Order: sequence, then structure tokens, then C-alpha cells
Amino acid sequence: MTKPPTSAPAPIEMFDRRQVRRQRQRAARPGTFVDFIKNLMVEDLLDRLQLINRRFTRILDLGSHDGRLGQALAARFPDAVIVYADPAEAWLRGLARPEAVACDADFLPFRDESFDLIVSAGLLHWTNDLPGALIQINRALTPDGLFLAAFPGGGTLYELRRALLDAEEEVTGRVAPRVAPMIEVRDAGALLQRARFALPVADSDHFTVTYADPLKLLAELRAMGETNALEGRPRAFLRRDVLLRAAALYAERFGQDNGRIPATVELISLQGWAPGPGQPKPLRPGSAKANLADALGVKEKNQ
Repeated sequence: MTKPPTSAPAPIEMFDRRQVRRQRQRAARPGTFVDFIKNLMVEDLLDRLQLINRRFTRILDLGSHDGRLGQALAARFPDAVIVYADPAEAWLRGLARPEAVACDADFLPFRDESFDLIVSAGLLHWTNDLPGALIQINRALTPDGLFLAAFPGGGTLYELRRALLDAEEEVTGRVAPRVAPMIEVRDAGALLQRARFALPVADSDHFTVTYADPLKLLAELRAMGETNALEGRPRAFLRRDVLLRAAALYAERFGQDNGRIPATVELISLQGWAPGPGQPKPLRPGSAKANLADALGVKEKNQ
């Protein structure tokens, strides 16, 4: 297992990379990891691969956690070499594989054109320089190589975010960033284009999970390694009176008839290809030879 690269982080970071690593290390302890969101992301990526008629021989599982995605790919592509990469060395030690690399998505230690498939389930939302990470991923792909990713998006935990903000303002007269911001799907699609992926696709789906109370939700986020890792987060624990008021507001505003509370998860999925020969190219604007009105059988109106 290799160590993280020594590249210095950017001067200004939204996320505390050490805290992200600590949280993932904690989640890797035996018997603590909660995996239902990871399962959603893995299933999503495997379903998308079913639609692609291609054999892959060198694969990077970026943000591997316990390796479940890479192991599913190994079963599908038995001749492939699979490299597992994650910021948390504890996950990689659990895999006990020589093809394991401890690294952040911001600083990939791989040569150009190393992989023909790169998959990432549940890491890119903690990336400080997502445009730069996508550019590095593109470079690490062989020509016509495929990139697939899934991670939580901007609509995730909006109920918790609202309850915490309002409770803290009501009780203390101040607010602090308690839930990290996440990228919107339209912005994710634009970043794929900016990173010069061919045939870029970005879409999202929403899931609702219910809990007995907000404290159960917070405990599960901790077990996932998904608690607040903002660089500007408050270092002190949330006051008990603020926490109890947030739980009450959450239940009042979003509680269900059966007494449970919902938590929204928006899952963003990305797909793009490294530029390569023979790929379809978009037509130049104005080069179409067919009229849409004729195809639809309607009369064209001049505005």
C-alpha cells in the first residue's frame, strides 16, 4: 500500500482533508460502517455499466471504502487489474491487497493513460478542487476510457440543514455551518465539460430515508463518516439546547404521521469518456439538414 502523495494542498480549502480522512478512518472500524448510501451508489454505477458493451482491463476504484464496488467489477471483468484508492488507509488495510493506494481525489498519483475505467462512489463531494480532480481523472484514462461517479448532491439533507440553522439562530442569535454544502447537478455537468470529457452526462435521483428521530440520523451520519468536515466548521460541540431545539423543529416541519422523520438523499451520477478516435462528435450549430417541424408534422411559425 502506498502512502499519500506529498503535494501541498491549495492555500484555501473548503474541506478539511485531515478531518475527511479521520472520519473515513473511524467509519472503517469493524462493525461501525453504515452502508446503505454506498449500496445505492454502487448499484447505480453497476446498472450504468450494464448498458456499455465494453471489456475493461485496468480499473481504478476511487474512494473504495470496503472495496465492494471493485469486488463486483472483479467478478464482472475477471481478467482486469483493479486498483483500490481511498484517503483512509484503514479501509485499504482491510482489503489486504497490493493494488491499494492511499490518496485524495485532489492529488492522484497515477501516470497519464493508466486506466480504461475509473469509477468513484462516494468521494467526490469531499473534494476541494473538483474541476482539478476531474481533469486529473481524464488524464489518467486511456483514450476512449470511461469515467463513472456517484455522490450526494445539493438536495441531500436539506431538512437537517434548515432545522440546525434555524435552531441555532433562535437559541444563540448566531448561525454556523453545520452541514457541508454539496454541488448541484447542473454544475456537475458543466464541470465534466470543462474537464473536456466527451459525451458528458450528469443526472440525479432523490431518495427518502426515515428515522425514529433526528438524533438517530446524526448517529448514522457519523457511522458513515459523513459528518461535517468543512474547514470553517465550529470546533466546539453543538450545544445541547440547540440540538434539542433543532430536533423539535425537524419533527414539527418535516415529521410524518407515523412519528418518523424523513431525510432526503440526492444522488448525482456522472458519466464521461476520455477523448478518443472514432467517438461521435456533436454537429456544428446550424449544420442540420432536417427541419424539426417537418419531422413533427407541424407547420413552422416565424416569430
